[in-house]
Amino acid sequence: MIENGNSPPLLEVRNLVKHFPVGGGFLGRGAGLVRAVDDVSFTIRRGETLGLVGESGCGKTTTGRAILQLERATSGQVLFEGRDLTTLDEVELRDMRRRMQVIFQDPYSSLNPRMTIGQMLAEPLAVHGIVRERAARAARVHELLGRVGLLPPHASRYPHELSGGQRQRVGIARALAMEPTLIVCDEPVSALDVSIQAQIINLLEDLQRELGLTYLFIAHDLAVVRHISDRIAVMYLGKIVEIADRRALYEDPQHPYTKALLAAVPIPDPELEARRERVVLGGEVPSPLNPPTGCVFHPRCPIAVDRCPREVPELREIRPGHWAACVLA
Repeated sequence: MIENGNSPPLLEVRNLVKHFPVGGGFLGRGAGLVRAVDDVSFTIRRGETLGLVGESGCGKTTTGRAILQLERATSGQVLFEGRDLTTLDEVELRDMRRRMQVIFQDPYSSLNPRMTIGQMLAEPLAVHGIVRERAARAARVHELLGRVGLLPPHASRYPHELSGGQRQRVGIARALAMEPTLIVCDEPVSALDVSIQAQIINLLEDLQRELGLTYLFIAHDLAVVRHISDRIAVMYLGKIVEIADRRALYEDPQHPYTKALLAAVPIPDPELEARRERVVLGGEVPSPLNPPTGCVFHPRCPIAVDRCPREVPELREIRPGHWAACVLA
């Protein structure tokens, strides 16, 4: 469910940078900067799901938190519904945050163990004045539970009394309580069993169709991302290296890192699995405290040339809608 591509994007991230100072220097001075997110730009249209993938530590979650202003950006812009969130104070952000919600990776640690499910869902309705009467709030809580596949009796239970899949459904219901337009899904199924993952993904897709939601779906599982996303952005060491429609990305990847990621995904057919080309990356992921010069991927790239250590590749449009940051693409 994507609205007209000619309409303004719901979310536009421009040159987003988030650096974390690292202590330990002489007399307590900072020893350096962790370049968690380094000049990231992308857009998301209304009703679209953009998948954000990459290895652990590449900056995916920090990007999501910076968009939500849970982490204040070092520089750059985050335009949501035309307003730059990086310029707003806490009072101004309060109203905007109603329309931007998050589903966390660990459904247990993100829920308050001292509150019942009903209390957790009712609290934001009261705090933000969405439903003012207590009886109406209770009815709204039961409606939210039903929408995510839970029963009214679950409202009186505590998080430890629920399964992992049920707790994640509560997390989704809590996000829906605020009636958002954008939801940042931060690895929402990685802590769940495979069978439960499919149920949660199907639930998210159903909710998107029914409510017109827009998702930024952060994950490292390429199979899950392929199923739910309209477009996919691939991230490596704080930078976006490729963005494309999901079909184009999987059928014709342009960046060598994307090719390596896809080569690591197992194919169910043993004959195809045995015949396909292997892409094995050497070395380890460099530290964001001291990233390589030029293209950040060049120390591990199987096709690197002399210019790669010297030249920072621009994320450019290789063909309509398909962008890659590689001098050889």
